[in-house]
Amino acid sequence: QVQLVESGGGLVQPGGSLRLSCTASGIIFSIYTMGWYRQAPGKQRELVATITSGGNTNYAVCVKGRSTISRDNAKNTVYLQMNSLKPEDSAVYYCNAATTRRAYWGQGTQVTVSS
Repeated sequence: QVQLVESGGGLVQPGGSLRLSCTASGIIFSIYTMGWYRQAPGKQRELVATITSGGNTNYAVCVKGRSTISRDNAKNTVYLQMNSLKPEDSAVYYCNAATTRRAYWGQGTQVTVSS
């Protein structure tokens, strides 16, 4: 059974930082492109960042320069370091694992940026 378990969300003040983690089980983690997506109330789910099996990264314009995605294949874990957080970054953040044939989602972790 495939599981993606996110952690690290919470309440943070504007300008603060958070590191999200997603640990996968039931998949050959190293071959998957891992990604973070987010969905705010009333909005569609959107890409935040992805990292391929080879370590190539891609970021949404709205987080580029403020966020870093990384992976540790030995721990089956992908991370999203987010800095200089803004209220508009508030959303449920979802982990995604994808190949050309299949994709899996985590349950999400809430990030709230508010003073």
